Amino acid sequence: MKDRELTEKRILEAVGKIIENEGFEGIGVNAIAQRAGISKMLIYRYFGGINELITQYLIQKDYWSNTDVDIINPSDIAGSLKRLFREQIIQLRSDITLKRLHRWELFTENENIRRLRERREHNGCNLVKIISQLTGVQNTEVASLASIISASISYLVLMEEQNPIYNGIDLQSSKGWEQVEKGIDLIIDLWMKTLNNEKYICNIYHIRRDNE
Repeated sequence: MKDRELTEKRILEAVGKIIENEGFEGIGVNAIAQRAGISKMLIYRYFGGINELITQYLIQKDYWSNTDVDIINPSDIAGSLKRLFREQIIQLRSDITLKRLHRWELFTENENIRRLRERREHNGCNLVKIISQLTGVQNTEVASLASIISASISYLVLMEEQNPIYNGIDLQSSKGWEQVEKGIDLIIDLWMKTLNNEKYICNIYHIRRDNE
């Protein structure tokens, strides 16, 4: 079993190297087998075929498909959300294959992409549901906030290579991304403050009504 796990790892690593150097267009059974140093029959035996292999690779790499729902700390919701989006920035900026996955997905429609989106959607909705339950806010509000922030991060990371300056922010520097992170923190803090104010007003209303 251990030999199989090591071989599967080599195959998946080979896929990543090909994407990094040649893009998704360079992926093929022969190319993967040659780079991994294995027989191409093992790709079919372990993954079923090239489509299943690519799907597994994409799902393994995608950030939101693999985010652990346990990352949300009920006693520090704001801090948990900030760490969640910071990790998205770190992973996407540091992983060229993940960047290429995002670009490729924008103009590709096939079974691999559909399965990836289903996995991402399932995991994302679970995160939204948990935050909604912890804050008492409707799913739609949490989903809107999360979508705006996560999509903005993806867009800015993909833009940094071609358009290094965005609204005066240097996207190719750590200082620039610290500025982006502070903006995200501000959005989350203001949202949490609004929730706390609404709860305070609601409590005052109930106290007054009970005393009447």
